[in-house]
Amino acid sequence: METCGAAGPPVIGPRAVLWDWDNTLVDGWAAIAAGLNAAFRAHGLPEWTLEEVRGRVRRSLRETFPEMFGAAWEQARDTFYAEVRARHLAVLTPMPGAAAAIAAVAAAGLPQGVISNKQGALLRAEAAHLGWDGCFGCLVGAGDAVADKPDPAPFRMALAALGLPAGPEVWYVGDTALDMQAARGAGCTAILLGDAAHDGGIAKALPDRAFADGAALAACFAGRSGRV
Repeated sequence: METCGAAGPPVIGPRAVLWDWDNTLVDGWAAIAAGLNAAFRAHGLPEWTLEEVRGRVRRSLRETFPEMFGAAWEQARDTFYAEVRARHLAVLTPMPGAAAAIAAVAAAGLPQGVISNKQGALLRAEAAHLGWDGCFGCLVGAGDAVADKPDPAPFRMALAALGLPAGPEVWYVGDTALDMQAARGAGCTAILLGDAAHDGGIAKALPDRAFADGAALAACFAGRSGRV
């Protein structure tokens, strides 16, 4: 397919597309915030606003909770997951243009997968709830690989499932600087969806290409302009 995106050095058109999940394809922040605040309350810590959750949550729970809760991190984890499981499917909504982008990649005949720092079981439940699980050749979440994003381990797992090697012809689409770091660390092309305003902006993210939203990315795959 034709290379598309913002002006800049050439980017190789993809043979496969891997996606981040939260804030890239779906908005499930209300459940994440509820889970975090339940854990904070249980351990006498100040709660976060939804905006703070969006701005702070990047790495996986198994990396961040020991830092946040110390020796009590496993109890905090259990509180968090109980709250999230009780509500995450009810509040889950697709991001603008996400369904169109997934459909456009599928129409281009390219394999797709997801690599997320959301727990694997929650990720797969959400994909099934939206009817998207059949769109992806792999759904790799936190805890599925030996290490979580930005480590390349989940990329190796996802690409093995798709039967593909890492390389610039694999696009990883995400919404944060950590996603762009993870893509490059795995040898893939870093594609930003949105302006990363919640994460310091495009200048901090340093993507190889950026698209305004899923609709712009879908337009790219349909052969139209999709520039930010």
